[in-house]
Formats: sequence, C-alpha cells, structure tokens
Amino acid sequence: MKKSGGAEKKRVRRSSGATQNGGRDPNSDTPPRRQAAKKDVFQLFAEKVRDNKDLVSRWAVLQETRVEYFKGKDFVSFLRMHPEVKEILESDRNLETDDIANTLLRKNLLVRCDRVVKTVRPGKKKLSTWPAHLEIFPEQVFSENDAFFAWTFVKRRPLWQTLLSFCWPVLTLAICLFPVYPHQCKLLILYSCAGVLLLILSLLLVRGAIFGALYIFLGKRVWFFPNILAEEATLRELFRFWPKKDEDERPKWTARVFYAIVSVLVILLLRHHAPDEAARARYQKRVSNIIDDVLEWSPRLALSGMMEKQQTVVNGTEPNSSFPDASRKGPEETAAPSDSVGEETVVLEHYAPEVIENLEDADQHKHDDHV
Repeated sequence: MKKSGGAEKKRVRRSSGATQNGGRDPNSDTPPRRQAAKKDVFQLFAEKVRDNKDLVSRWAVLQETRVEYFKGKDFVSFLRMHPEVKEILESDRNLETDDIANTLLRKNLLVRCDRVVKTVRPGKKKLSTWPAHLEIFPEQVFSENDAFFAWTFVKRRPLWQTLLSFCWPVLTLAICLFPVYPHQCKLLILYSCAGVLLLILSLLLVRGAIFGALYIFLGKRVWFFPNILAEEATLRELFRFWPKKDEDERPKWTARVFYAIVSVLVILLLRHHAPDEAARARYQKRVSNIIDDVLEWSPRLALSGMMEKQQTVVNGTEPNSSFPDASRKGPEETAAPSDSVGEETVVLEHYAPEVIENLEDADQHKHDDHV
C-alpha cells in the first residue's frame, strides 16, 4: 500500500511539473496539434473566399502595390448567400460576420483601406464606386459603410499559370526566329496578325462612332465593351459587352451642337485631304515591296548575296593579269563604245526602287502636260 501511495505521489508531481513547464495537460480537451491547426483555419477560409467568383472585387494601387480589394457590404452579403463557406472554420463557424472579419484583420490577412480622393470631381455627382488608388485606414475595424478591405496574402497560383510561364521564353524565341520560317508559315502568321489588328481597330472605330452618335443625338454616354481599354481588368471584365450606367449628368445641348459641328468639319477635312488613286497605288506598292522583302528573305539567299558581294570586291581590287596589254593602251583605246540606252539601264540599276518609281511618275506627268 505504501508503494502504491508513493507511486501516485510521483505521478502527480510529474504531471504537475510537466504542466508547469509547458507540457500538455492530460485533462485538457484540445490537443496541441488541434490548437496549431486552428491557426491555419482562417487562412484556408480567406483563400476559399478569395477564390470564389461571387465576391465582387477589383484591383487598385495601395502604396505603390497592386492589391485586390472588396467592399464590406459585399462581404456580408456573400457570407449570407454562402453559409457553407463557414464550415471551414470548424468550431468558429458560428461566429458573426463582424467577428470573422475582425479576426482576419488581426491575423493580417486583411487590411482596411480608404479612398485617396475623397472629394467629388468637377462634373461628377458622387464619388467613384471603385477607386483606383487606396490608402491604409487608421482604425483596423470591420465596417459595412463605405469601407474597403484588401487581401494581404499572395494568391495561390493555379497550375495553368505556372505552365504558361514556361511558355513565354519559347514564344519569345519563336518570334525571334520568324525570318527563318517557311514561306507558308510566314503568310499564315502575317495574315493572322493583320486580321487581329484589323478586328481591334474596327471594334474601336465602331465603338467610338456609336458613342458619338448617341452623345450628339440622344445626349447619352454609352460605351460598348466598356473595359476594352482598361489596364486593371480581368479577362471576364475585358469582354463584357453591356455598358455600365451613365452616372454623369446629362450634357447640355450647346456642347452637343459644338461636337456635332466639330465632327462634320473633321470628316470634311479628311475627305478633302484623302489621297487619290495614284498615291494610294504608290503607297500600296511600297508597302508590298517591304512585306515581300520580309517574306522572301532566307538564310541561303542572304549568304549567297554576301558571297557575291565579297567576290565582286575581290575581283575589283585584284589587278587584271590576263590582259597585260590593256595597261599599255591609252584611256581612249581602253574605253569601249557603249550605247546610250545601255548606259541608262546600268545607271538605273544602281538606283533604289523608289527613285525609279518617282522618275516614272515624273515622265507620266510630262506626258500628260504635253497632251
């Protein structure tokens, strides 16, 4: 009995000493691994919420850093519509939205921001809904009333972005090797790039024409594809067709009449200075010559051309030993008679194609004047 009593005392002492030294209390309900896992629960919750597309967010500049942010009221409505996201918090899933947001702020997963421009710009009725520049708010407390919150952690990169990052060096090398492509590949790339460029320019032109027509005749500002020129827009926002609502005040009729007159004058000016058919043909021929030089270039032709030039230079510098009597003859006997037409042909071969073309145009004009 005494031995058992001493053993019990030793066990009590050991357990108390281990508890005082920071060891695990056997009577506690939560083991240390469970407590360590709770620290990462809010991180997982923040990543889950950020990856969800139902939470409306935008990109802005915060102290020279590009961040993704959202509104406090959108966060509240998101958790109200998706209560299943709280299941990630396990024992803390019953917390209120304010408590969850404040916990994220304490763990530096969120930071409360405020707009830099706090005054209404001239011609505007209210402040911008999504400001492009933010600053840190002094009080880091959650609020729904005109409060913005930015994510502070780096978003996990998906697999397709990682694979795409390895493709950029290959694409750069392929662009540099364009001159050595086969002729058919060059044509395909040329027409594809020209088609995409023509599509973009046509879209911008039609978009501007629709805006100008609706602004002058109806007094409304309607931009189709409103984010086509935005620098900080996602891929889904970039191809959004329907325009946003016009938040500015209706323009005055004097401004509409002024812009209508300016538009008519610009159209008449462009029509008056438009190039004629002959100038258009010259420009087209010049551009086609440049494109043909790019498409028809090949390493074999380039090397052969270099060899021909080098051989010509060598032949010009070496003395002509096969005709020793040529040096004894005078300059009058050495020079062979040549036809005037042949001389003109040789001279013209050394001129650039543009010069020959200008000479032909001048001759044509002289012929027209004589007629």
